[in-house]
Amino acid sequence: MGGIDQSDWSELSVGDVASEMRDSAGDAPLARLQAYIEAGDYGVGDRLPPERELIDALGLRRSALRKALETLERQGRIWRHVGKGTFVADGYGQAEQGMISTELGQSMTPFKMMRARLTVEPGIAREAAVAHSTRSLGQIRDAMERAHASSSWEEYEYQDDRFHRAVAEACDNEVLLAFFDQLNQIRRQVAGSNVTRETEGPPRGHPSFAEHEAITEAIVRRASQDAYAAMRHHLKSVSARLFEGD
Repeated sequence: MGGIDQSDWSELSVGDVASEMRDSAGDAPLARLQAYIEAGDYGVGDRLPPERELIDALGLRRSALRKALETLERQGRIWRHVGKGTFVADGYGQAEQGMISTELGQSMTPFKMMRARLTVEPGIAREAAVAHSTRSLGQIRDAMERAHASSSWEEYEYQDDRFHRAVAEACDNEVLLAFFDQLNQIRRQVAGSNVTRETEGPPRGHPSFAEHEAITEAIVRRASQDAYAAMRHHLKSVSARLFEGD
C-alpha cells in the first residue's frame, strides 16, 4: 500500500509513513487512514490525533478524512465521542452491527426513516432536558452555532449531525446513545442517496437554525416537554422540506 511493505512498518515512524502516503496520490483516503493507524501501533481504546493533525499527516482534505472516519466507524474499527475524540475499537460485534446498519440503510425509505426519527429523537431531547450537564450543554451550543455559521451544505450537515448527537450524549445514558448512533448510521445512508441541494450552502434564514435554537433553549430550561415538542417540530419541518420541497 503506497509503496510501504507491511514488514517494514515496525522500522518506520508515523511521520515516515505519512510522508510516503502523501507521495501516493492514487491511494484512497480510507487506505491512508488505515495504514496510519496500523503504522502508529494504536491499540484498542487508544485515542487518535485530532482531525487537524490527521489532515496534515495524511495530506487529505477535511471532507475526505471525515468520510474515511465514518467508514471505519460503521465497520466498528473506531468510535467517536464528541468532546473527547476518536478512539480505536476492537471491531468485534460492532462490525456486525455496521453490516446490519448497511443492510437496513439500503432497504429503508426516507419516509420510514423520518418516522423512526420522529418516534425516537423527541424522547431523547426530553431526557436531555432532564439529565444534561454544563459540559454537554456546551457541546450542544457549540454544534448549533457552528451549524448556523456553515458556508456549505457539507459543513452544515456535519455540524447538524454533531448537534443531534450532542443532544443524545446529554442524556447521560449509554443505551440511548448507542440506540441513537445505530439510527444515525442508517439515516446517513438513506440521506446520502436521496438529498439534493440547489444552493452551495444553507440560506441565512434556513428554518433549522431557529428550530435548533428552540430545542437548545428548552434543554437549557430543563423543560422536558418543551424539548420534546421542539424536537418533534424540527423533525416534522425537515420532513416537510424533504417530501414537499418546501
